[in-house]
Amino acid sequence: MNYKVAITSGKGGTGKTTVAVNLFSAIHKNWTKKVQLADCDVEEPNDLLFFKNATLVSNDTVNQPVPKIDESKCTFCRKCEEYCEFNAITIIPSVNYAAVDPNLCHSCGACLHACEYGAIEDQPHAIGQIAHYQTEAKAAIAEGSLRIGSPMQTRVIKDLKACVNEDSDIVIFDAPPGTSCPVVETVSDVDYVILVTEPTPFGLYDLRLTVDLMREMNKPFGLVINKAGLGDSAVYQYLKEEKIDLLAEIPFNKEYAVQYAKGNLLSDIPPVIEKEYNKLADYLKNRIKND
Repeated sequence: MNYKVAITSGKGGTGKTTVAVNLFSAIHKNWTKKVQLADCDVEEPNDLLFFKNATLVSNDTVNQPVPKIDESKCTFCRKCEEYCEFNAITIIPSVNYAAVDPNLCHSCGACLHACEYGAIEDQPHAIGQIAHYQTEAKAAIAEGSLRIGSPMQTRVIKDLKACVNEDSDIVIFDAPPGTSCPVVETVSDVDYVILVTEPTPFGLYDLRLTVDLMREMNKPFGLVINKAGLGDSAVYQYLKEEKIDLLAEIPFNKEYAVQYAKGNLLSDIPPVIEKEYNKLADYLKNRIKND
């Protein structure tokens, strides 16, 4: 059984991907080679941008079952249309028209239950892809990508999580930002969650929402403060009041931000920053031993 860690943040731009990529690299370099990074931010995956010359190992299509209506069997009674909670079915009896919009369908199966004439059956509909890569250092990365226009992030994330390497010692899930369904799906069965925030009023506001979600889901979690040294001290007061573990502080460094913008996140890491990621990796290592 591998140990699953999700890294998420209440808002975009806090440095979630920075933490995920660097932690993955630190674990692979100093702890175990059997670590995998899975990019679950399927609407905009970008973890792979920071690994030069990664080799594509496999690429699989993610399909969603979408109903198709056989007009030769359909009586155009509109019962399936009434059952559909997502307005994905259009029935026009006057012109014998029946169709399902795959972009609105959530594959709930209500229409299949509603139809009494056997006029509806599921067919596969592509909504995204899952790609597996290997870095130059022989590290494994999996990436989910959603088809543009599809609302089914959670299905792609679920399939991505299902295909991680079972022999990995630890899997790092880079979750989407926010507190919506894709985040819930990503962290639903992980062993530990690392929250990333910045010491600003906006960062604290969204952190509160994320903390409420983690507690509602009964997930153990700790916090990493990125861009430490900017903003104010309100987030530190909040951690103290809520008794939340501060796992690491990544200091703001202009040159490091420049490296990020160039896609060189893993090159020339300042020692003070590298020390924090190694400390975070050691924390997880000790936590696994004690769990």
